[in-house]
Amino acid sequence: MNEISTERLSVVVERELAFPPEKIWRALTQPHLIEEWLMKSDFKPVVDHDFKLSAEWGSVDCKVLEVEPNKTLRYTWDAHGLESVVTWRLAPTSTGTHLRMEQSGFRPDQQQAYQGATYGWPKFFANLEQVLARID
Repeated sequence: MNEISTERLSVVVERELAFPPEKIWRALTQPHLIEEWLMKSDFKPVVDHDFKLSAEWGSVDCKVLEVEPNKTLRYTWDAHGLESVVTWRLAPTSTGTHLRMEQSGFRPDQQQAYQGATYGWPKFFANLEQVLARID
């Protein structure tokens, strides 16, 4: 009998940002800002809201799981057979905010998706920082 591995992989990106949590929260939850650093979306920070993230390569089906303004945002991220969860945590620091993103749920056989996320999220973070530097 073959043992099926239930181990799941996660991608974690953490940054110290020189912006208050409220400002970062806006960039994480306002569709016109999300589009600037991530993808086009019809996001609303409302639990159980279904939304889509769209890019040239396709789209991601998502559902909001948790909303704690300026602190925690969690949503599903389903695309190309990947069923994962993205969790954002914001913690105020003396100089701004500690921002942590974890995308969890990659199966061991989903190396391509896992590598893509490992490569992609730091780029999204760089875009996010540019947006934060620009908005009031």
